[in-house]
Amino acid sequence: MTESKEKNATLKGALYLVATPIGNLGDITLRALKVLRECDFIAAEDTRVTSKLLSHFEISKPVIICQKFNVREAGKEIVSRLRDGLTCALVTDAGTPGISDPGQEVAALCVSEGLPVISVPGACACIVALTSSGFPAGGFVFCGFPGVKKAELEKSLSPLAGETRTAVLYEAPHRLKKTLEAMRDILGGDRKIALCRELTKLNEEIIRTDVSGALEKYTSEEPRGEYVIVVHGAEQSGRFWGNMSVREHYDFYLKNGLERMDALKQVARDRGVSKNEIYKALL
Repeated sequence: MTESKEKNATLKGALYLVATPIGNLGDITLRALKVLRECDFIAAEDTRVTSKLLSHFEISKPVIICQKFNVREAGKEIVSRLRDGLTCALVTDAGTPGISDPGQEVAALCVSEGLPVISVPGACACIVALTSSGFPAGGFVFCGFPGVKKAELEKSLSPLAGETRTAVLYEAPHRLKKTLEAMRDILGGDRKIALCRELTKLNEEIIRTDVSGALEKYTSEEPRGEYVIVVHGAEQSGRFWGNMSVREHYDFYLKNGLERMDALKQVARDRGVSKNEIYKALL
């Protein structure tokens, strides 16, 4: 069955989510090139970035813009073209579409309209960073980009205080320091992290340190390039609640932006008990 599919042309009227290299162009797959060459048009987050990729592989196709500012309109246009029997290859600037980018909304729209959505696997910065960190990867949490405003940032990071699985976040260079400062306050300066930048590129750098060490590094130098932050899971005993009462534990999460029910659920997860037990203890 797999061999037969590979020999056939791309499926007409389908949306293909095509993973592209995150740095090294050699990481593109043969299947990705096949789809890009056979599709009727390409939907790209940034046409300038995609044009360079297409030019490198000598591919010429019509390209439309699909970014967060026009995703609804672009999604409707894509659906209309797919209904006419055309095939679309949707790409992000780098990596796998749908991971913290507008591709997810387009894919969801096409699914709701009963149109075929096919993912063409390939590079993904989250997985590259996770496997390079050396941290446990049997189970992990992907958090995407944390909030920008202080309250949103704290709400994004607070669940990680008691999360025993490895966590992966994306962050822009101009936001890195504030995110690290929030991590220090919420997770503690001794939490192990790996800062991964310029992945698969010539200047790839993976800094394995702790939160305090990362803050010290970027006190004297400016962050450059997009970052993937890999956060080691919390100790099973819990850094904050080992000597905390249930009320103090619950108030900690409220203070850091969680809603009451979310805070209650998180305390229950941290302590490995039911929500009812936490509720009774708070009463």
